Amino acid sequence: MSHVTTRSRGTARHFQQRYGYAFIAIPLFLFLVFTAVPVVLALGTGFTNYSVIGRAKWIGLANFRRLLADPFFGVALRNTLVYTAMYVPAGLLVALGCALVLNLKHRGVTVYRVFFYIPVVASTVASATMWYWLLNPTHGVINVVLGWFGVNGPAWLYSSRWAMTAIVMMSVWATFGTNMMLFLAGLQYIPRDLHEAAMIDGAGVIRRFWHVTWPGLRRTTFFVLLLLIIGAMQVFDQAYVLTQGGPGNSTITVVYYIYTPGFGDLRMGYASAMSFVLAVIILVFSVLSNRLTGHDLEAAS
Repeated sequence: MSHVTTRSRGTARHFQQRYGYAFIAIPLFLFLVFTAVPVVLALGTGFTNYSVIGRAKWIGLANFRRLLADPFFGVALRNTLVYTAMYVPAGLLVALGCALVLNLKHRGVTVYRVFFYIPVVASTVASATMWYWLLNPTHGVINVVLGWFGVNGPAWLYSSRWAMTAIVMMSVWATFGTNMMLFLAGLQYIPRDLHEAAMIDGAGVIRRFWHVTWPGLRRTTFFVLLLLIIGAMQVFDQAYVLTQGGPGNSTITVVYYIYTPGFGDLRMGYASAMSFVLAVIILVFSVLSNRLTGHDLEAAS
């Protein structure tokens, strides 16, 4: 009897393994077809002069040497770093602040959560069109409101000084909903007993945030920070729709510059080389972010 039971368990385990492999095979196949293989092909294309029309010729490191001497790539990289330096802290603070407010127990807070998440699912073109009118130098709502306080608003999208700031404003508005939801999930994971104990000890709102909320959100903050950095280094839609990289190349980003020779001039080999360099830069920033916050995460755990 025990032999039959053992055999049936072995058969059931065998079927479970087969079904498990079947479920794994589907996403693994999709990953290979739509991610791994295209990445390998793009990397190989970076060593050729592939231009869609005609046969590709192996040219070795010529594209990468050309990239080092390309002044426009340096401008695009500098603009991307400026955008990252502005967008990441702004996106983090706005998402965290909204999450703290929406975590309060008030009537109708769920409706506000939905409203705040709508920009995430909205079309980038539609959002950019709306912001184009908001940032109008003469009739835009933002400059009208600034005029109420005696401030003469700038020509946002037509000034090389303010164009990047305008793109950052739109990007923060369009993407903070996802990060806000992540912070909300992290806030609800923090035990209420800790807040109640801190209140009994006489801790105010700021001390409770600094000693209870913030330590409980360190892992969530690291994840959100990583998403913000990766998203900032890959910014394209906002610059393409709002400013077309101008004025004076002040908003041309790395991905925008990759798009220009790749799909504008059909220099796919050169665009692939730039894409690989951008991937390395993103990897470096991700590793640095992990190193800078890793010790805090280990201490928190």
